[in-house]
Amino acid sequence: MINDDERIALFLDYENLAIGAREGLGVSPFDFGPIADALAERGRVVSRRLARAQVELIEIPQRMGGSRKNAADIKLAVDAIELAYERGFVTTFAIGTGDSDFTPLVHKLREMDKRVIGIGVQSSTSALLPPACDEFLFYDRLPGVDAHPQSPRKARRREPVAPDPAVTAPEPEPAPVEPVSTSDGDVGRLVASTLAGLQRHADGPVQASRLKRAILRKDPTFDEGDHGFRGFGELLRHLEGERVVELRQGSAQGDPEVTFPEDGSADDDAFALLVDVVRGLAGRDGVQLSGLKDQMRKRVPDFSEKRYGFNSFLSFAKAARARGLVAMEWDDDLADHRLTPR
Repeated sequence: MINDDERIALFLDYENLAIGAREGLGVSPFDFGPIADALAERGRVVSRRLARAQVELIEIPQRMGGSRKNAADIKLAVDAIELAYERGFVTTFAIGTGDSDFTPLVHKLREMDKRVIGIGVQSSTSALLPPACDEFLFYDRLPGVDAHPQSPRKARRREPVAPDPAVTAPEPEPAPVEPVSTSDGDVGRLVASTLAGLQRHADGPVQASRLKRAILRKDPTFDEGDHGFRGFGELLRHLEGERVVELRQGSAQGDPEVTFPEDGSADDDAFALLVDVVRGLAGRDGVQLSGLKDQMRKRVPDFSEKRYGFNSFLSFAKAARARGLVAMEWDDDLADHRLTPR
């Protein structure tokens, strides 16, 4: 998806990653190798800061308490901005941290037209950080990470300490990012809805590489490996077998065009389900649009209009009306659409 000329500057909040890997995954000492491998697949790392393995170590003057950590964070942010201004050839910044304090840095780098890849341990990553990035890699999911999560019963208990009124309590960290769903239906809907959106706004064909980039913009934590596929192409071939998408030869080898199947058999089944449900529920005055989708799911639990390229259920119902399958009118008294069978 990313060309070989991608030039990456790597900045690691080593303390955040190492503690997160040790406490959340049981990985100690911290293994930098999986991060290096993941970035090597995306381009050339031309600058490295703040770590201990194959990375330039930045010395921070020793201080007591949290001020030392804050000084390191500030130094990292300043170095990243300086590099963005002074090294125009750097196209991508990889920020290894789960700390939400770096979210403004990510926003600023993207304002400067830099691509940002975040890297963090899932259990210690703020929910604010992944959506701010172009792509976010959870260290837990990288190949080569041998996780051994510690049992809560073995965790060392700490004696309660009376709070010091002179010390201001730190602000609570946002909740960690929840794991993404791994069901085939969910990934099929994500691919179909993204493809439909691209087709609505694009003049030419949608290629697999462009589709993957659009999906990452929607969900920077997306990884086809979480759904059991070794690559995005394998995922697309699976969805082609499920008649969700259709692949055609693209202009570049290994980057096929992606579109929806032309035979319409899957669409026909979906519209037939809608008509059948409307006929079963509609009385003399028809049936309301609100709640109709839930009634359809009682018959087909995994039904979703996004699987057929519609961005909303209303759009799906309007398509059925355009095909002459149902009548649909707005009811002012109900403040809702009312459908009746043809």
